[in-house]
Amino acid sequence: MTTLKGRLRAAVYLALRTGFRALPLSDGQRDRLRARFLDRHGDWVPPPPRGRVGSTGDSARRPLVRADEPAIGHVPYRAEPLPATLPATLVAFYLPQFHPIEQNDAWWGKGFTEWRNVTRALPQFEGHLQPRLPADLGFYDLRNPQIMREQATLAQEYGIGAFCFYYYWFSGTTLLESPLRQWLADDSIEMPFCLCWANENWARRWDGRSEDILIGQQHSAEDDLAFIAHVADYLRDRRALKVDGKPMLLVYRPHLLPDARGTAQRWRQWCRDNEIGEIHLAYVQGFERPDPREIDFDAAVEFPPNMSNPRSLTADQYLINPEFQGDVRDWRELAGEIGARALPDYPLYPGVNPGWDNEARRSGRGRVYLHASPRGYRDWLSKTIHERLAPVAPAQKLVFINAWNEWAEGAVLEPDLRLGHGYLEATRQALQVPTTAKPARPCVVIHAWYLEELAELLSHLRQSALEHRLIITTAAEHHERVEALLHASGLTGEILTFANHGRDILPFLHVANLLLEQGEDVVLKLHTKRSTHMQQGAQWRQELLQHLLDDGRGAQAVERFAQDATLGLLAPAGHLLAVRDYVGANAQALQRLQVRLGLHADLLDARFSAGSMFWVRLAALRPLLDAHLPPSAFEPEEGQIDGTLAHVLERALGAVCEDAGYTLATLGAAETGSTYAYAKRG
Repeated sequence: MTTLKGRLRAAVYLALRTGFRALPLSDGQRDRLRARFLDRHGDWVPPPPRGRVGSTGDSARRPLVRADEPAIGHVPYRAEPLPATLPATLVAFYLPQFHPIEQNDAWWGKGFTEWRNVTRALPQFEGHLQPRLPADLGFYDLRNPQIMREQATLAQEYGIGAFCFYYYWFSGTTLLESPLRQWLADDSIEMPFCLCWANENWARRWDGRSEDILIGQQHSAEDDLAFIAHVADYLRDRRALKVDGKPMLLVYRPHLLPDARGTAQRWRQWCRDNEIGEIHLAYVQGFERPDPREIDFDAAVEFPPNMSNPRSLTADQYLINPEFQGDVRDWRELAGEIGARALPDYPLYPGVNPGWDNEARRSGRGRVYLHASPRGYRDWLSKTIHERLAPVAPAQKLVFINAWNEWAEGAVLEPDLRLGHGYLEATRQALQVPTTAKPARPCVVIHAWYLEELAELLSHLRQSALEHRLIITTAAEHHERVEALLHASGLTGEILTFANHGRDILPFLHVANLLLEQGEDVVLKLHTKRSTHMQQGAQWRQELLQHLLDDGRGAQAVERFAQDATLGLLAPAGHLLAVRDYVGANAQALQRLQVRLGLHADLLDARFSAGSMFWVRLAALRPLLDAHLPPSAFEPEEGQIDGTLAHVLERALGAVCEDAGYTLATLGAAETGSTYAYAKRG
């Protein structure tokens, strides 16, 4: 009976939503009505779809993954100069919940801080990156004043211009204010700041609902005056973030105020009467989007991922926890949609978001945005700074980032163990003026395991007379011998060492990620292919080299990439095969990889470059590189001839390029015939 009632409610809800979307309402009116309905009838919202529950053998198939493992694309700390003139002021929201307080001890248990939420998180489905753990700053305690000094220094080095501290005021009671008072008293911290009054009730649930209230708001005219008097020290401070000379103050949810316009007027008058002067009031577009001028505010602040609804990916996921009832969305669509929005006719400070996953706060019921990446965040932030804000006056060019340290919501710029300083580095890069210039000469990446074949590859490369940058990857124990062979070839190059892990694929992904970050464009991927399980292994290698490099084909490849900006991958002629015809033992893993990477096309319907030697444009590999796979996802080396992640990725690269919007083609002259000599169909 309950199930039938739930289905009827869901059907009514969907019908009401369709009609509601057709109404001619402003964004502000629509948001207000939606919030009112959800506060009263939130149980009418249909639950998200369920993910896929696999077979009983799945748990044994999954490798154990450490949460502290550096992934492909991990970025160490780097000291680099910022632009002489910053194109915008970046303001990062800052959560001060990383120290114990008396109230949290009573509500959540002795010693509670946000770290308790962070460390309890578990992955709910394959590819779910939990828990997310801090790196350089560690599990800090904000009672230590040195922590905030280090945070400010790190933030400013990477281009963050100010912190926006969440401020918790409840009719004269403040929570989590000690670190902010500590900051205020420490004049050695030069970083600007502002406050955002989180004017919701403090509830037992972490999702913004109003039930199970622990400490509530009691808004009134008297409370308005008490609040502004209490925060006056922050507004008077020399480091207060100012717009047109006016200290800035944010309100998280102005519609929770009985009379937002009256509150704004009381605050303004109090500040005029008490030697602060004019203030700059803004509200956060987390739940509603009124024109700020209607409530006597000066501006609004975008707050992604709120106020956007990208497509659901929940049903696609392969569940680890079969009871998972959360909601999985596509972060890339969030970034694309918000990043392309036109600014309204009222003052709005754009917002960007480096990721979102609040599983740590809502065990088994989190809202997860998949496929966030530092490069994707960099592109969103760069477009916001250099395009969306282009017509805005310099003094108004503020961008808010959600957030600096929302660890339990997966919205973090601080360095973590998986990607290091990746998001901070992306922040610094976004401040640079974008450039489309690419090197005219290609890179050549050779993985050298069978050293007897390395001299042959280097000989082909030398005879091609192709201008290039050469990188050779090998195992540490082979470095000296590779160096001698490189010297004997008369070529110059860089040698990078990696463990004998992931065949030629894992080292290539490490290098491809590095080269993409360095601004390289086109790469020729080669390896000392021996294929010891087959008699014609040497013939296969030589044929691949002939098509890719010999007889002027290297120069032809470079020219084709230069002439066709949509070209993503050039395979040796006769070696671009249909995945479905040569899937081998990789079908199930390909399907799971498709979900892991968030690819739109079926990998079994794609084509791949057999033999894993090809020309490729690095940008075409971004769906794979931006996934930042962990090295542990690659099986230990045991001489496998099929079924490993390396074999799966070999078959997936064509689809990866096409998913990124690029095309596949072949190079060289193929022999006629329907039978591929180097692999069995099936």
